[in-house]
Amino acid sequence: MSKKIFDILPPEKVKKGPLFKKEKKKISEKHKNITCFSKKKRNLVFIVLILVLVFLSCYFTLSKAEVEIWPVKRVSTFKTEITISKEINQLDVSNKNIPGEIFEIEKTVTEEISSSGKALKENKAEGIIRVYNVYSSNSQILIARTRFVSADGKLFRTPVKVVIPGEHYEGGKLVPGYSDIAVKADQPGPEYNIGASSFSIPGFAGTARYTKFYGESFQNMTGGFKEEVSKVTQEDLDQAQETLEKRALEQNEIALKEKIPSDFILLKGILDSKILDKFSSAQAEDELEKFNFQVKAKSTALVFKTEDIETFAKEYIISQISKEEELYQESLKLNYDLKTIDLETGKISLSLNMEAKIYSAIDQDELKKALRKKSLTETQIFLENLPQITKALVRFSPFWVNRIPENTEKIKLKLNLD
Repeated sequence: MSKKIFDILPPEKVKKGPLFKKEKKKISEKHKNITCFSKKKRNLVFIVLILVLVFLSCYFTLSKAEVEIWPVKRVSTFKTEITISKEINQLDVSNKNIPGEIFEIEKTVTEEISSSGKALKENKAEGIIRVYNVYSSNSQILIARTRFVSADGKLFRTPVKVVIPGEHYEGGKLVPGYSDIAVKADQPGPEYNIGASSFSIPGFAGTARYTKFYGESFQNMTGGFKEEVSKVTQEDLDQAQETLEKRALEQNEIALKEKIPSDFILLKGILDSKILDKFSSAQAEDELEKFNFQVKAKSTALVFKTEDIETFAKEYIISQISKEEELYQESLKLNYDLKTIDLETGKISLSLNMEAKIYSAIDQDELKKALRKKSLTETQIFLENLPQITKALVRFSPFWVNRIPENTEKIKLKLNLD
């Protein structure tokens, strides 16, 4: 059988006919408007839905309530006696014992004091003169206080009895006898500090001995003076002691208070100061322009911690009030009356006076639960009927909130105790 062959054209050469053409549909203007309105409506609904969700979210997230409460309160006083001792290591509320601590300090105060007294200080000039005897071979006794007058008229005396040897021969020659004797001016003063001079003995005046007994000095007379000098008086010593003792005690107390840490309490009257020693470099009547005076003092104090006494007071007051009451700790006031003190043993006894505000106890967690979802009016009525509350103020936020939130964490309670 013979086969029939057909021509097959390549695909790219095949031309699409009208059957393959899509005809675009024409949309009417009315249909266009309906479609546009539908889209806007859907958008508006979507926006409203978003706003509602945002509002609900804010309502439940941001809503909160603040309730300020004025509880029933009273001011009460309490009094008890306590013992503070350095032998106690920790607070013992049941036995009313509080640990104490001893602080000590020693201080020495020294000052140079000017003498206030005045004295006339004077001295007589002294020296050596050689007294000659050319009167005879016999010695001559000169009694104590024998007068000798210098060439310029200055009077000197020998303080003791002296003997002037007589003339004698030396190498076949007659020589006068002599003796070197000490003399002292009859009066004090620098004018008697004369140089080398000749001397006569006025006691022999009018006799042959006057010219046969004479003296000579070969060196200056020295030591004569007359001047006003400063002198230490008993009043100077007494005043120095009083002033320095007072200063030493004051400085000691200041230094001791600076040494005590700020968290300790030092009560008035529990600081003891005493003078340990005093020393003066001079005595009364000493001729000195200035002298040193020294005082040594010691101060001792028994102190206790502020925290301990406040803890004791709070625990003591709590033990004295009912379980339905609480202590407003910030209102606590303390004062003390010193009963006994013995710094030697480190023990003191105090009367402790306490004053504080006591208020009715409020279970805040339970109160928050009771307030949930209440309106402003319901909240106020509920709080006014509570016997432990005298006044209450309720605030909602944000502005659209009109009920207490159900979540207790969004309820804030504030106690007003002032």
